Amino acid sequence: MCGISGVARIDGTHLGDGAGALLTELVRVLSHRGPDDERTLQDGPVGLAFTRLSLVDPADGGQPFVSDDGSLVLIANGEIYNHRELEATLPAGTRMRTGSDCEVLMHLYRRDGLRFLDQVNGMFAVVLWDKARDRILLCRDRFGIKPLYYHRDRERLLFASEIKALFSDPATPRRLDWIRSLADYGLNSTPSFTHDPVVTWFEDIDLVPAATIMCIGLRDGSTTTHQYWSLPGADDASDASDEEYVTEYRELLAASVRDCATADTELGLFLSGGIDSAAVAALSGYEGLPTFSALTAATLLNRDAEGSHRTARGLGLPHHQVLFPAERIPDVAEWKRLLWLLESPLCGPEQFYKYELHRFAKQTYPELRGMLLGAASDEFNGGYSPGYAVGGDWQDFTRNISALARRQSLDGRPQLGQWWDTPDAPLLRDEVAHAAAGRRIDDPYAEFLRWKHRSIQQYNVWHEDRTAAGNGIEARVPFLDHRLVELSASIPRRWREALLWNKNILRRAMVGILPQEVLDRPKMPFYIGEGASHTYRAFVRMLEQDNGALVEEALSSERAREFVDTAAVRNELARLAKQPDTAGVESLLRIVNLGLLERMTADLPAPPIEWSAGPKLLELPVYDEWETHAQDIADRVLDSTGITPDGRYRLSEDVLLTHTPADPGTWYVLVSGTCEFVLDDREEPVGAALLLALGGDRPLSDVLFDAGCTLAEATSFLEQALEAGLVEAVPSPPAAARVPSGAAAAAHS
Repeated sequence: MCGISGVARIDGTHLGDGAGALLTELVRVLSHRGPDDERTLQDGPVGLAFTRLSLVDPADGGQPFVSDDGSLVLIANGEIYNHRELEATLPAGTRMRTGSDCEVLMHLYRRDGLRFLDQVNGMFAVVLWDKARDRILLCRDRFGIKPLYYHRDRERLLFASEIKALFSDPATPRRLDWIRSLADYGLNSTPSFTHDPVVTWFEDIDLVPAATIMCIGLRDGSTTTHQYWSLPGADDASDASDEEYVTEYRELLAASVRDCATADTELGLFLSGGIDSAAVAALSGYEGLPTFSALTAATLLNRDAEGSHRTARGLGLPHHQVLFPAERIPDVAEWKRLLWLLESPLCGPEQFYKYELHRFAKQTYPELRGMLLGAASDEFNGGYSPGYAVGGDWQDFTRNISALARRQSLDGRPQLGQWWDTPDAPLLRDEVAHAAAGRRIDDPYAEFLRWKHRSIQQYNVWHEDRTAAGNGIEARVPFLDHRLVELSASIPRRWREALLWNKNILRRAMVGILPQEVLDRPKMPFYIGEGASHTYRAFVRMLEQDNGALVEEALSSERAREFVDTAAVRNELARLAKQPDTAGVESLLRIVNLGLLERMTADLPAPPIEWSAGPKLLELPVYDEWETHAQDIADRVLDSTGITPDGRYRLSEDVLLTHTPADPGTWYVLVSGTCEFVLDDREEPVGAALLLALGGDRPLSDVLFDAGCTLAEATSFLEQALEAGLVEAVPSPPAAARVPSGAAAAAHS
């Protein structure tokens, strides 16, 4: 991993005397991405800055690379996994000056021109100055794993690995793009496909598209783009069997993991309870690979933490359960630093936990430079199919994603939407909506994959890059090998259900490599699912701290108040403090993040390299079977509420639960006849069952038995219900008056 940046005149003139100071500042802002080496180059119309984190050939391989005749200059951020194979194809006599994996790119360009990335396997962002053709090239890998942003006007082009570096230039605009940000489906969670360009969140800041080479002329700024890769469609002409696809998938995944696990420095692995990271761990061949998991209330209750422990034990790998007790929330300064590191309003609980995992890994293994991830398997292997099926099967999944594709088409002609809002079945065919939008969609699943390709760029690779880079670590993602994705995307329609329902292609590929227990384990959410309320309560507390300091700062700018209803935001925080829900907390946090980013662009924070370290992170060692430590783990992670199995609780006098026969999974909580809360069995599975089972004359242990849940599962909800006044504690009867039960009652009689 490296930081690359620079400036170029695109009006036919040379850089002025101030360019050197700008290059120095670019290096300073990006130095967290490359603490091992810093270099700048200024020559005529171009200035380049480079900071290096050494994973391959640490002793050599500094950049920029310059060709023998001086006509080509290149800087790159990333890893070229097949560089040895590519070097073997170069003309006889080609001399590699370093052992760096990226130097080969310069020679490939000299030989192949704009086709020079066609055979490259890796993750990269590249800037290449072609002096002979008087142009500069900005290039990115097929999935945009490595970032490259730019700002340009009529005279100059400024580019960098992170947006904050662009802001170090006084001439670069620093304004949040409120309208485009609020309208982005990824931010507002609108259930519809979108293939719009990735949003950078800031006005006049652009992102080089994935799988694209931008060529910008240095004399007149003329620009052309060359897209060198795109997702393939289904190969319905293939006569390969489903088992042959599984075999090829296994071979490609093993090769990709080996590539990503190759380095001249120490690596680690984020290990969840699911199959994705387990597969990477099993195939890595990395002896003694240290693994890391987040132990939170949510990962305890949804059993992700237990799953990761069992996987690590089964594979014989050292494992660290990084402890996040209930009281561990980011303080005001800590959250603002994380948000500025990410430069995205999508910063949330997932990013906080991952950043802290990287920080713990670096704290524990100071020489660690790379982290293997199981990310991006779900997107292309059918990991989301059960969720989009909403309890149904593959046909329900395809029906529902067809509706998402239809909604995208209807965005341009919303007045047609009523024809699909009929109770039983739509009166019109989906083709009508697509035709009205000037589109032809005969394969909604292909549209779904394009959507996921875009969302990976907007969300996944963005935050994986930053949370790692902020700790001097490079994130490596074996599931984003383009050969692997091409195989999954090209699976014939006749094999999709067999291979892409619930990641069956991966599960079948890992038979004999992973234990059956892991193969059968359902997809486990990282910080949500059962126990999500613990996560969101913690982040509501974060927003409440210091009299709502984060919220008040977010609302303090004049531009924020142009868009945000300040009273509504404060009321929403008060509501969420009583009853945090996933959608509400996520939406509020994103609005607050936008306001904070607005403030920070006006008064730029110090570069990440100058930030103070956060609180020391601890782990909770689990040396043998999980069950042996279960109570200790629960005591360390869950809220300490004083709620005990012997306690007695009842519904408050004015509280009533009701539901409609048409929707038995949704319960309405009435307080004095007014609906105050809604409980959804899918989001809070213990809620209604617990309230219905409460009885003031019975100990909580009996209530939990009737409700079918454990004390650990019920504690958080019961505490919230007590705080909201829905439930009240009942004094226990005197010991002499207690009525024994079970065997004790029989003995008493």
